[in-house]
Amino acid sequence: MLLRVIILLQCLLLIACTDSNQAQSNAKATAMAIKSQPILVGAAQYEAYLGALKDKRVGLVVNQTSQVDGTHLVDLLRDKGVDVVKIFAPEHGFRGDYDAGAHVKNTTDTKTGIDVVSIYGSNKKPDPAVLSELDVIIFDIQDVGVRFYTYISSMHYMMEAAALHNLEFIVLDRPNPNIAYVDGPILEPQFRSFVGMHPIPVLHGMTVGELAKMIKGERWIDKAEQLKLRIIPVANYTRNTEYKVPIKPSPNLPNAQAINLYPSLCFFEATPITIGRGTDFAFQVIGYSPVGLGEFSFTPRAIKGASMNPKFKDVTVLGQDLRASAITGLDLNIFINAYTQLTQANQVFFERPDFMDKLAGTDKLRLAIKAGKSEQQIKQSWQAGLTTFMQKREPYLLYKYNSLY
Repeated sequence: MLLRVIILLQCLLLIACTDSNQAQSNAKATAMAIKSQPILVGAAQYEAYLGALKDKRVGLVVNQTSQVDGTHLVDLLRDKGVDVVKIFAPEHGFRGDYDAGAHVKNTTDTKTGIDVVSIYGSNKKPDPAVLSELDVIIFDIQDVGVRFYTYISSMHYMMEAAALHNLEFIVLDRPNPNIAYVDGPILEPQFRSFVGMHPIPVLHGMTVGELAKMIKGERWIDKAEQLKLRIIPVANYTRNTEYKVPIKPSPNLPNAQAINLYPSLCFFEATPITIGRGTDFAFQVIGYSPVGLGEFSFTPRAIKGASMNPKFKDVTVLGQDLRASAITGLDLNIFINAYTQLTQANQVFFERPDFMDKLAGTDKLRLAIKAGKSEQQIKQSWQAGLTTFMQKREPYLLYKYNSLY
């Protein structure tokens, strides 16, 4: 009898092990299949959204990144018979050729004859008369996953406009090249501005589709409950899929290295230090004069994308060449070291403290640096907030981790 029991238990254990191994094998096969398939951005998945546009008047929130295999979304939709009525242009304009902060004008697209309506500057939401001409608004813009990158602020206002005017809002999702990182202080309400509108960290680790779900779900816009929101997710994409943006998302983020460094270097915009605007390697260097920050010399000049008096225009500065740097995520050391160098030389570092606090979403970062806190101490101060944020964002995530990466 005892022998039968032992044999039975061994059989049950064998079956359990076999089932477990089979489950692991199936999971691995699924992960491998996802990894081997090409990424398909939302815009490329026509069958998922064209039906919703039939006989509808469509407005597009797009720029130069809104392309599928080299063809712009405006042209794709028009070729498929979609009635594109309006184009809404964010910062840098419809074609991505306006300087940072430059006034984006209302105009007419010379190729298609479609009205281009600016949603950057004083007109962050279109006039009701413009919205009355629409049934659907589509958002398709490449983001970089950083809170102060203003495309997500424009998405916020257009989502709110859609909610208030009973329009459907469709997000054609795209990968986030910084999706692996969640870091930085959570924005505090009193520091809310167009470079930071939501209580999220500097690096939020979400795609625009996921963030749109969170904006609606957390009711960060007026009439959020009325918004008819639809997301077309990226196919064959995971939270640890490496992704290099094929088209520069703005004039001064020309390549993957600039996008990697952008979260760490953008704080320098509130200081007298240049981050290379007016060069061919913007957001890949730092420099200053008369105090040198290193041995690398460069001379900013007025060029396309930085024609509005870049810092140290026509002046040679000394600094650091970060084009081969391995910095990713949010690195505070380079910023803290520059603060130390300038203050020791009796130079004003926080030249625009109010703007620094808007970028950071708090005054605590600036005050901690002035108090001599280390990067480790500063980052420790916002860990509790990040933990809460990670829990809050969980229901809105569309993509999982792939164990094969």
